[in-house]
Amino acid sequence: MTWHQISVITDKDTAPALADLLSDLGAVSVTYMDAEDEPVYEPGIGETVIWSHTEVIALFEIDAEPDLIAAAARAKYRPELLREWRHERIEDQPWERAWMEHYHPMKFAERLWVCPTGQEQAEPGTVCLTLDPGLAFGTGTHPTTALCLEWLAGHDLTGKTLIDYGCGSGILAVAGILLGARSAYAVDIDPQALTATESNAVKNNVQDKIHCFLPEQLPALQADVVLANILAKPLCELSDRICALLAPGGQLILSGILKEQSASVVDAYRNAVRFQAPVQQEDWILLAGTRSRAR
Repeated sequence: MTWHQISVITDKDTAPALADLLSDLGAVSVTYMDAEDEPVYEPGIGETVIWSHTEVIALFEIDAEPDLIAAAARAKYRPELLREWRHERIEDQPWERAWMEHYHPMKFAERLWVCPTGQEQAEPGTVCLTLDPGLAFGTGTHPTTALCLEWLAGHDLTGKTLIDYGCGSGILAVAGILLGARSAYAVDIDPQALTATESNAVKNNVQDKIHCFLPEQLPALQADVVLANILAKPLCELSDRICALLAPGGQLILSGILKEQSASVVDAYRNAVRFQAPVQQEDWILLAGTRSRAR
């Protein structure tokens, strides 16, 4: 199937209304892209990011008339608000497989492989986690996830309990079990993330050791290891909740933190956790620490 793709650059005030207009004109999807490499590090939950200069990209079925769509937009908005108007035809394809052409086996701490289906590794002394791009965040390619996988693969998890708070795809929970943890609890505010986690647990034959919960459904428990790969702001806001899930003497792993945010995160956990020196990959850091034992 062939599609019409129309894109145009506008400002952040015009972008939402322009997206609505394109939808009214028959667009089957409308997305926003950063037009000028403007960083937006931490949008609020449920917030749609609009950059100062935003590229609005709309996809139309092939029987749409791009010239009429352009005329309708130009009749409503001043010329300076519609920059670099472009139209192209694109061919349909299995998009998830196209993405996977760029997704290859990855090795962490010489002990853990993360591999797409069909590219599993069987190297002696390692374990292999099978994971394909899917419904939820977390494939190991982003530094925040890679840092957590490096930590997991570099520590002895034998017989330990683990909580993956903000589990996304469940990659950290699954990795923990494959690396020897006794059980893992995967927690996320998004039911779709729990679905993805359950699917990946089955794919790796560890479904009997991984338990999925929305935050409000998580039973009272304390784990030997708690990982939270989310963002600095929610890490700070949830510090009491996350610390309460960590057993005295347990290990806390926090990721999703930009280097300049580390001090505020450390401060939020200062009363309960003693952190080691941060580990950095690109602009992101991981904080690992131990909860103080009860006196």
